[in-house]
Amino acid sequence: MKLRSMTCLATALALMLPLSAFARDWQVDAAGSTLSFKGSYQGEGFDGKFKKFDATIAYDAGDLAKSKFDVTIDLASADTSNSDRDDSLHGPDFFDVKKTPKARFVTESFAKAADGSVEAKGKLTIRDKTAPVTLKVAFAENGGKATLDVDTVLKRADYGLGAGSDWSDVGADVPVHGHLSLTAK
Repeated sequence: MKLRSMTCLATALALMLPLSAFARDWQVDAAGSTLSFKGSYQGEGFDGKFKKFDATIAYDAGDLAKSKFDVTIDLASADTSNSDRDDSLHGPDFFDVKKTPKARFVTESFAKAADGSVEAKGKLTIRDKTAPVTLKVAFAENGGKATLDVDTVLKRADYGLGAGSDWSDVGADVPVHGHLSLTAK
């Protein structure tokens, strides 16, 4: 009888191990989530957002090595509340949405920064140009719900945005902020 009990316990533990080897998967609530950016033109700042994006999020604050972000952005959904600026962003000098309609960010690693915050390192591809990006990550879980906030500053020239013309009056740095409302899968 003892041998059978031990065998059952060992089997149950073995089945549980693979479940603990993965970060928790999260589904994005699009209605409560935003992906925004700031830009400047001729010294004047403006705010923008992407109205359409999708994200696959797996996150484990206790074991960051198991975490992963995979975000796809519909570049044609860029909106700055100015139709002339939006047309320029969608056109060949910037996003060139007819040739490259999507951008994609995929994490490669997560680590605690010196100040105790979490950083996610990954690659962002826009216009078939890929560059490394570091996100500052804030994750707050409350049962089956969570919020994920990420911040970074992109260099538009790293992605060929504004190439081919004199775009010196367009800001070189683009702060980006994402706020995702999440539900556990």
